[in-house]
Amino acid sequence: MTAIDQYAVFGHPINHSKSPRIHGLFAEQTGQRLQYRAADVPAELFRSAVETFFADGGKGLNCTVPLKELAWQFADRLGDRALLAKAVNTLARQTDGRILGDNTDGVGLLNDLTINHRIPLRASRILVLGAGGATRGIVAPLLEQAPAQLVIANRTLEKAEAIADEFADLGELHACGYADLNSRFDVILNATSASLGGDLPPLADDILADGGCCYDLAYANQPTAFVNWGLRHGASLSLDGLGMLVEQAAEAFYLWRGVRPDTRPVIDLLNRERTLPPLRND
Repeated sequence: MTAIDQYAVFGHPINHSKSPRIHGLFAEQTGQRLQYRAADVPAELFRSAVETFFADGGKGLNCTVPLKELAWQFADRLGDRALLAKAVNTLARQTDGRILGDNTDGVGLLNDLTINHRIPLRASRILVLGAGGATRGIVAPLLEQAPAQLVIANRTLEKAEAIADEFADLGELHACGYADLNSRFDVILNATSASLGGDLPPLADDILADGGCCYDLAYANQPTAFVNWGLRHGASLSLDGLGMLVEQAAEAFYLWRGVRPDTRPVIDLLNRERTLPPLRND
């Protein structure tokens, strides 16, 4: 009997992960025969765990917090998206045995924003909160959309400035501290994980433009603090990152299997399971 192809997600913590559920649904939908599991892997054990996984015949890995930069260092070769982000969330074993590192976060975010929710990014004023690995993964794809303005705000200004300098060749973007925000934005993206714990950056009440949208890259079974902030401040849409999670998973699934799953029924099912409103794209 042919062995079943093995895939996994490594992270720390990982108990909350919906990735095994998502990839199981993708496999069922597309008729692919595979197993996908979650494993709690702290940073200090990452290299040995990945080496063991691939030595045992594993085909592909997703890597989440706090392992994306370590995965970038581990890969034998890097896709263009990973080279720009300096972070890897997807590792794939190639036919020659080498390990490809890629980053599907940016395309996952764009697909959820522009296709699933029809949020226009071109010529929009976009604010990204935070200057960590999540921000690094989305800056280049956002700049490709030709926004009117892209600003990275962070508590530590130097970290935001470092990202702005690094990506300056791709388009115009600016860095500032939260206290220096003096514009109104059409789209505000929270790329920190702080709102899961109820914490929010100190944002002015009038920073969101009329009809603007809020999007939290984090997700939970209940609205995050940032999603609630958007609702209180009149956002036309205030969303969390579950759709991004499914979309980036679909891109990873395609890299591994050469088959692109339909994300909409998976997003709707997961939203029903957590009792939040399902995706509508009428």
